[in-house]
Amino acid sequence: MSDQTLHHAGATLGAEIARRRTFAIISHPDAGKTTLTERLLRAGGAIQLAGNVRAKGERRRTRSDWMGIERDRGISVVTSVMTFEYGGCVFNLLDTPGHEDFSEDTYRTLTAVDSAVMVIDAAKGIEARTRKLFEICRMRDIPILTFINKMDREARDPIELLDEVASTLALDTAPATWPIGRANQFIGTYDLRTREIHTTEAVEQSDPRMIAMAEEIDLVRSALPEFDREGFDAGHLTPVFFGSAIREIGVLDLLDALVAFGPTPRAQPADTRVVQSGEASLTALVFKIQANMDPNHRDRIAFARVCSGRLVRGMRLRQVRTGKLIPLHAPQFFFARDRQIAEEAYAGDVVGIPNHGTLRIGDTLTESEDLQFVGVPYFAPEILRRVRLDDAMKAKKLRQALQELAEEGVVQLFRPQDGSQPIVGVVGTLQLDVLVARMGAEYGVGIGFEPVPYSLARWVSGEKLAVERFVGENRSAMADDVDGDPVFLASSAFMMKRTVELHPGLGFRDIKDVRPETAA
Repeated sequence: MSDQTLHHAGATLGAEIARRRTFAIISHPDAGKTTLTERLLRAGGAIQLAGNVRAKGERRRTRSDWMGIERDRGISVVTSVMTFEYGGCVFNLLDTPGHEDFSEDTYRTLTAVDSAVMVIDAAKGIEARTRKLFEICRMRDIPILTFINKMDREARDPIELLDEVASTLALDTAPATWPIGRANQFIGTYDLRTREIHTTEAVEQSDPRMIAMAEEIDLVRSALPEFDREGFDAGHLTPVFFGSAIREIGVLDLLDALVAFGPTPRAQPADTRVVQSGEASLTALVFKIQANMDPNHRDRIAFARVCSGRLVRGMRLRQVRTGKLIPLHAPQFFFARDRQIAEEAYAGDVVGIPNHGTLRIGDTLTESEDLQFVGVPYFAPEILRRVRLDDAMKAKKLRQALQELAEEGVVQLFRPQDGSQPIVGVVGTLQLDVLVARMGAEYGVGIGFEPVPYSLARWVSGEKLAVERFVGENRSAMADDVDGDPVFLASSAFMMKRTVELHPGLGFRDIKDVRPETAA
């Protein structure tokens, strides 16, 4: 290949990567996150009829919330991935679960994005879940855009909301737009960056709402910092947008801003070095597994963030954890539940890779390099329950279902070494409801739960012989996780503390990192 051809290929790769905008939407439940997602997709020309979560009948069939339990309860319980084009950019939008019981899924999803849109209810301001999600973004230095939603309802004063964001989150705020009118008089926004007015109806400059807006803008310009790209990219400043997702006011402001200054694909830390998105060699990180998106075909999709280079259909990639080669026969772009074959993808894109249990959450895929992306951990569960099978004839089906759903991250699975019934671990009880619903709907297995005499689970690590000795001495309190790693089940915090004191040479971890497999 000539130098000129190589230069052209490099220029094309760089241009394509620069077009990518991969972001997550985060919020406290009921702030309007899923409704905003639907409106963004509609504004981007991706769907015809946006269906907000609280609507009825046909209008309630949201595209991003495709699972039955999500539609029934009006909440998001899985991360939904949607790829679409707008304004010359390729958007990969990840709609995360709002409920705190699914924080692990959200945490992993945030490893795959370059920015986040934080949705705030204009009447409630910063809520507990918003604060926790923001802290995760801060840990990862993820730039944040803030969308203050529901301005068409009774809301708090915009300046008061800006002050709360700044003081509660220790984050500089720079208004990107300003509301025109309030509550049922809310008709649009003024863009402070472009100085354009976007309203849902014609309005005269003499209108009281316009006069009030002009006065407020003067105050805001003198009291608050202007948007600073460097501060935004570093995660120190958030541009703030006002709007109403349900009335589609302010939605295009947000999309246009992502086109104008949304972060392009960022570098990804690995165990041996930092991988830059513009590198020619392809690398990818599996951050999510989703089974049975198409119940008719019992499919299993691994969602991977392309971290560098260009992915081409038909490639064979190395799974670093096992050393196996994974052929990419049919990589796919997703639009919630719908999909299309991805002939090629670039750094920043999120693609689905159909597989039958080979890929796991946290897996790194490369063309040949031996590196492992970091920051995709498993957290120790807070609730432990033994699974009770309603029909003993379905024991084999139960084992298969629990294995697949545990690999997906719905629950954590612990198989007691004494041969008793499996134990599942979750962060919150809603995860148990999801497990019951999916077991019945997707596998035809009815289950219930029983209490266990354990309250804590910790992964055991250390020198091989010492671990084996500990496991042998504590067989009745030992279990294997979904990867076969040893887990100690403690009856209480006191017992856990005592065990740690008695075994100073061992580690009892509440976080487990994905790592390459080693020969036994």
